This record gives sequence, structure tokens and C-alpha cells, in this order.
Amino acid sequence: MNLITTYFPDLSAKQKKQFALLETLYQDWNLKINVVSRKDIDELYLRHVLHSLAIAKVQKFIPGAWVLDVGTGGGFPGIPLAILFPETKFHLVDSIGKKIMVVEEVVAGLQLQNVKITNDRVENISGKYDFIISRAVAAMPTFVYWVQGKIAKKSRHELKNGILYLKGGDLSEELQDYPLATIYLLTDYFKEDFFETKKLVHLPM
Repeated sequence: MNLITTYFPDLSAKQKKQFALLETLYQDWNLKINVVSRKDIDELYLRHVLHSLAIAKVQKFIPGAWVLDVGTGGGFPGIPLAILFPETKFHLVDSIGKKIMVVEEVVAGLQLQNVKITNDRVENISGKYDFIISRAVAAMPTFVYWVQGKIAKKSRHELKNGILYLKGGDLSEELQDYPLATIYLLTDYFKEDFFETKKLVHLPM
């Protein structure tokens, strides 16, 4: 939890309470349904919460914006970002029912009012979003194919509307067909070794 307040010192008392509650909620649910690996649950704030919040270091979401989290799994990156941006609307989507059940319970436990949850494949989701976020659920060409037509035309943020994708490793081959993609190294924002190979890709669409 100290990690979060170190990098995000301006949290309200309510936000601090919600971030602190994440550990209890995930540990409790992980005993029933294994959504996060044992190693990761012990380092929840580093490997999941702070990693998710890396998106906020590159783009702060405005009130009223719509953000789609594709393949949210146990609720990352969507839930930490929904805590950080309570006036931004987040739509968390995953095709695996048991993961979505955990997401629903965590969102209820945190009393988040700005989160919509859907158990379905993203191809079946209609609507337009300012940004589509995700953590490495597929190679970029596949991901782009899945989310085609779901980005709102009018940009209201510093970055152009599009995809914000958390990935690791060498992305040169994967991004060779996307000359407009920008890669942000997470080591520019966080000093922990975990982030050494981690990146955030912004692909305007």
C-alpha cells in the first residue's frame, strides 16, 4: 500500500481506504476462486495495482470519459483506475464467468459507482469509448481487430483516443504495422525492478 501512496501522494482519504481494502478483498476471493497466482497475491500492490496505475502516469482521464477494459481478468487495470478516477466511467469486460464474478464482488466491496461489468467477448460489446485499456491479452494485431469501431471519433484528452496497452518485452515485430504507436517505458515512472521490461503502448485509432 505504501507503494501506491508514494507514487500517488494526492489520494483522498476515501481512495486510500479503497486501495487498502483491495488486498483483503482479493485475498479472500482468491481462496475461493484462483484469479491471481499465489506469488502475485503476495505482491498485489506492485504486480497488479501499481502496474495498472501506470496508465495514469501517461494519461489522466477526465470526468465523464468512457474507458473500456478488455479481458479484465480479476479487474486489472480497470479497478485501480476506477478508484483513481471516480468521475470517469469504466466498462470491464471478460468472457470468463468466474473472473467476472470476482470483479463484481470486489467492485461491490469497494462501493465503486463508476464501473459497469459485462461477461462476454469484446466483439459483442457495442458503444464508443475514449480509450480501450488492457494488460497483454493478445498480440496487438489481434487486439486491434477485436476492438475495431469501438473508439469515439472526438478526442477530449491530451492523447488521441485509442488503445492504451500494458505489455512487456520486445514489441518491435508486433508493432511493425503501427507507425503511429508510442511506447512508454514504465521505468521512467517507477523505480522497482519489476518494471524493467514493462511498457505502455498508446495506439491512436
